[in-house]
Amino acid sequence: MDVTEEAGITGPPGEPLRVVPLVEEGAMVAQGAPVARLRDHPETCLVAPMPGRVAHVRLLAGHRLSEIVLFREAGGDRKVHDGGAGAGAIRALMQGAGFWPLLRKRPFGGMPPPGETPAAIVVMAADTRPLAADPRQALEGREEDFGRGLEALVGLTEGPVFVCHEPGPSLIEKGAGGGRVKAVLCGRRHPQGLAGWRIHDLFPARIEAPVWEVHAEDVAGLGELLETGLVPESRLVHVAGPSLRESRLVRTQPGADLRGLTQHVALPGAHMLLSGSPLDGRPAHWLAPRDRQVSAMPRPRPPAKQHWIKAALTRSGLPAPVIPTAALTQAFGAALPATAMVRALTAGDEEAAMSLGVLSLLEDDLALADYILGGEAHLRGLLRGMLERIETELAA
Repeated sequence: MDVTEEAGITGPPGEPLRVVPLVEEGAMVAQGAPVARLRDHPETCLVAPMPGRVAHVRLLAGHRLSEIVLFREAGGDRKVHDGGAGAGAIRALMQGAGFWPLLRKRPFGGMPPPGETPAAIVVMAADTRPLAADPRQALEGREEDFGRGLEALVGLTEGPVFVCHEPGPSLIEKGAGGGRVKAVLCGRRHPQGLAGWRIHDLFPARIEAPVWEVHAEDVAGLGELLETGLVPESRLVHVAGPSLRESRLVRTQPGADLRGLTQHVALPGAHMLLSGSPLDGRPAHWLAPRDRQVSAMPRPRPPAKQHWIKAALTRSGLPAPVIPTAALTQAFGAALPATAMVRALTAGDEEAAMSLGVLSLLEDDLALADYILGGEAHLRGLLRGMLERIETELAA
């Protein structure tokens, strides 16, 4: 296990979480012990990824979490969480032991509200993003934990639980979850291994019928938590990218220091570290809660300065047209009319986008399409703006 000397507790990407810290700087904490709770949903906690000493508790305005940094202390304790039988007890355990932020809901993204009941749950045991490791590797030797975690998820929904994986041996037993756990094969080409496209195919998300997604390794972690009361200490992470001498598949703690994971294999020269894949990763110091990739990329050079006449002509020109191509169709998983969706997003046509399935998608689902279009369409930003408008109109 490759444990970094520091780890950072942060929220999922998006709007920072409003939290109430439960620890002070300098305090010792056990692995798995709550260090903060959500201000609006105090039953939901963030927990320490390793035994250590609290170095910093940094909050933004409005009690929004920036980061809680821990220094590792070898030989520290592990917090044992008390579980119980029944869906209510499992839900409470998931929220109190820091599992809830690992769930992501659709539509709109973010973690589900504590009392939400999903119409379906999609478990991703596939990942086709560039440089991604096969999630099956993270499940080796943890088959019983994975089955136990699936049974727990079945109790949280009245609908199906889909396990999406690439061709190979089935990951579920016949009749699992009373027949409500279903294995689904997905292709090996990107973006066929992204949750948004699988949800769009299997059980499109609707405002009145939210769908949750969760990584298969986290399901195994839930099974371990239910059996032992202990939060898993590690996750399988692929450290790769053109700025490294070699790629590494490591087991490290959640929130690991990206510099610590790359310092011995980084090539000389300026580079940036992304939590996530080269397509949808974000520059970061700490491994984000749901990420299982670290990408070391060359730092982009600033664009050459244009002559002012050329710059003025470029800025005043009409947006480049979106030309239907096989590559663009593939970038949308061949799941919906790509050109029609791009047109709906760029025009802000919420009704057309919803009819095409936009409520099942989040920004990472459109990262490949943005890349195919040369980054000029800014589809991810348009998608986020449209989802926020729909959510605001719904609240009103």
